[in-house]
Order: sequence, then structure tokens, then C-alpha cells
Amino acid sequence: MSLTSVRKGVAGRGKSKKIKGVSRSEKAGLQFPVGRIARYLKIGRYAERVGSGSPVYLAAVLEYLAAEVLDLSGNAAKDFRKTRITPRHIQLAVQNDEELSLLLRSVTIPGGGVLPNIHSTLLPHKVGKKKSEVGSQSEEL
Repeated sequence: MSLTSVRKGVAGRGKSKKIKGVSRSEKAGLQFPVGRIARYLKIGRYAERVGSGSPVYLAAVLEYLAAEVLDLSGNAAKDFRKTRITPRHIQLAVQNDEELSLLLRSVTIPGGGVLPNIHSTLLPHKVGKKKSEVGSQSEEL
């Protein structure tokens, strides 16, 4: 057996079998593109060299944050009986979550609006019966 017949895809030896590559995102079990993030890290010149694990870790963190925001905003949309997530739902979800609001405190979401809040001094005062009057009514019954 010659050396050429051992190699895959040699011409004249039937159909050539191409080995399909597996992406780094698929190897890591992620949806976010590890290769693209690695390219952006290199182009951005954040460091002289970029390790092989750093884009995988960064992609995993970004995917987790995106999933968390989408989960909470999906719940907010469901509360309003909507099937589509709008910027308003994202705004409400982020502001109601303590950690996400801390992370995104300096971020403005266009079309998000504001949190519904009425200051307690602006609310009308209750004009009700005194405690002694309420007690006397229960005694009479």
C-alpha cells in the first residue's frame, strides 16, 4: 500500500470524503459564535495575544446574560398578555431584577419608558373612621 492510497480524498480512488469541521461553538455547546468573538478580540487589540479559552468563556457569559434577559422579559410580556417582546418588556424586566439593574444602570433602552411609580406624598389621604368607631360597630353586631 502506497502513501497516496492511505490519504483521504486522493483523486482516482472513488469519491473523495471531505471531513466536515466542527465549530468551536458546537464543541462548547453554545449558540453564540466563539470564532467571531475570537476575531473581534484580536481585531480590537485588547491584548497582544488571545488565548483559546477566552472567547469560549466570553461567549458563554454573553449567552447566559442574553438568556436571562430574554427569560425575564418574556415573563413580563406574558404578564401583559402579549406574544411579542417589546423594549418596554425588556425595560421592566431589567429594572425589576436587582442584579441586572445594577449591571445596566447606565444603559438607556430606547422605547423602554419608565417604571410606574407614584410618590407616596402625591397619593390622596384616606379619610376613614377612627379605630374606636370601628371597634364599636363590631360590638353592636
